[in-house]
Amino acid sequence: MIPALLLAASAASIAAPSPTASAGPKVAAPSAQRLKASVAALVGFGTRHTLSSTTDPKRGIGAARDWAARQFETIGRECGGCISVERIDRRFDGPRAPQGVVVQDVLGIQRGRDPNRVVIVGGHIDSRVTDVMDATHDAPGANDDASGVALVLEAARLLSKHQFDATIVYVAFSAEEQGLWGAELLADTAQQRGWQVSAMLNNDIVGNTVGQGGVVDAGRVRVFSEGIRASEDLPQQMRRRGDGGEDDGPSRALAKAIDGIARGIPGGLDVVIDRRPDRFGRGGDHEPFLKRGYPAVRFSVGAENWDAQHQDLRTDKGVVYGDTIDRMDFAYLAKVTAINAATIARLAAAPAAPASVTLSGDLSRDTQVSWPAVPGAVRYRVHWRSNDTADWAKSRDVSDTRTVLSQVPVDDTFIGVSAIGADGSESLVTFGGRASRR
Repeated sequence: MIPALLLAASAASIAAPSPTASAGPKVAAPSAQRLKASVAALVGFGTRHTLSSTTDPKRGIGAARDWAARQFETIGRECGGCISVERIDRRFDGPRAPQGVVVQDVLGIQRGRDPNRVVIVGGHIDSRVTDVMDATHDAPGANDDASGVALVLEAARLLSKHQFDATIVYVAFSAEEQGLWGAELLADTAQQRGWQVSAMLNNDIVGNTVGQGGVVDAGRVRVFSEGIRASEDLPQQMRRRGDGGEDDGPSRALAKAIDGIARGIPGGLDVVIDRRPDRFGRGGDHEPFLKRGYPAVRFSVGAENWDAQHQDLRTDKGVVYGDTIDRMDFAYLAKVTAINAATIARLAAAPAAPASVTLSGDLSRDTQVSWPAVPGAVRYRVHWRSNDTADWAKSRDVSDTRTVLSQVPVDDTFIGVSAIGADGSESLVTFGGRASRR
């Protein structure tokens, strides 16, 4: 007979993880009024087309970028200099800029205790109308993507009240509509500076609740994430296939973490984990980060209104076209902002995820799990689930960098490990696989 005390201890060690237990510092609620004011200011620049004026003080992308920089500067002053402003730029040319254009991103950088480990949150500041080359007509770009930039600024206001282990990079991307060039620029910069990117959150079209045809979807936000990694070569992909990790790459782990965090926000939104990198046949500013191996996802509304995307301002046969501010729902945008802020707070407070997790136990009822030590981790959380399910079901906290899961056969079980910081903040889960063969 097994002693009752031992049974109780065993049960405690494999309790299902709480979606709220591993959240980071508590962050204040976003302001729908501030979000609306930011979108209104961006719409007020007329057009923010990448090829529009960079010198006009009131109209064009140059004026919009200057405004965004001033917002970051103001937030930085209010937190005693915790956020600094940086602009990075590079010349690009392509079919949507045949004469070439200097692309500039505006960054607000909140230095953490570790300057090299970063969490990035961004939205694109450029806008367009029907003709992607039209840089003169009004292109309000309220939802696409002033909503994302407003979210980024509000997240900076909220998170600047806290100090984190990781550095947070807030970014207003340029040239998304010309070819994701601003995102390419920052992804290259991250690589060149040796940043360890724990997560990249792209927010693009995150502020409406009435979709095409009048469909109302005010309770959900979609989070798009890749399964098989864009950064993996064919042997690495085949290895992931053999380990069964198609649903557990770093970006999918990020989406699952966001889902759990959102469930802990009272009155919030249901996160729909959309299991593809982006909408069907389309793309966004998270993709250059995926190509470089960084965990990255895209937030977008539950129901898009295509009459309000990439359209000249007009009414045709009774249908109103154009991306104007009156189509937006700022209470909804505040809820998306809250999910972003809570996610950033947790991941910036937590240690990095383990670099790898190694499993062994073929021809055994027990599975041995090991991983390299993570700086700043005070303990680790070993997660596991039956391999016919998508969500982690059980977990065990351990202080060492190895453990044995007794009567948990590796043939039938998926296993991963996260790192836990001193305040209980949890990293993303790293999926376990076979040891590398050299």
